[in-house]
Amino acid sequence: MESTDRRAAEPTNAEPQQFMPLPGGTGADQSAIIRSMAELVELLGGEPLPDSATSKEWRIRAWQVVRATADQSPREDWFDPLIRAAVHEPDPSFNERFVKPALSWFGTLRVQTALLEHLRTGTNQERAGAARAWYWSHLPRRRHAGPYTPDADPGDEDALLELRQQWRETALQEFVTNDNLRVRQCILPVLTLNPARHRPELRGLVAEAVQIARTSSDEYLRHRVEVQIH
Repeated sequence: MESTDRRAAEPTNAEPQQFMPLPGGTGADQSAIIRSMAELVELLGGEPLPDSATSKEWRIRAWQVVRATADQSPREDWFDPLIRAAVHEPDPSFNERFVKPALSWFGTLRVQTALLEHLRTGTNQERAGAARAWYWSHLPRRRHAGPYTPDADPGDEDALLELRQQWRETALQEFVTNDNLRVRQCILPVLTLNPARHRPELRGLVAEAVQIARTSSDEYLRHRVEVQIH
């Protein structure tokens, strides 16, 4: 998963630097993952799994059921369970399979609003998951257009600009104040480290975030921040 802030994340020297992969999920609440996936499977009319099924098996089943309903007109009660599945999916490559249908069915503004709320108020597992899901929600619209993509409201663009500013500020503050390693690992790739893109009163937090990452005992944070700021 790469940063969505290209100006802050891409190296400027001639030799491209490689991002370390995001470390695998550690300490995730497997029961929470299973509950979110089972809820989605049941809601979409999928075949449930036995009680002995693992969280990985539930994640695969949930994705299969979502894929099987891709050409259907969405129901309103699909939205929250689909977002919860995207947030609880621990694989930063696999979660796009929940994010993209949500975007196609319900639109970018609504999806990103929900992810921001999870970042603000969720458990640490949900905050980390919201950051992972945010990457896919930020891709150009053509990447996730579907037969039921809602027509864009003329006011959506202004609302999206405001929402993304709120995300930048919330993610920055969360990274600095939340010392949970997994949360920091997941937020950093989508963290805007260009001070000019923050309000003047928040620019000191950018330097603090960089210092936290540089001095962390975690190799991923130390590596990632150096690539993003060069």
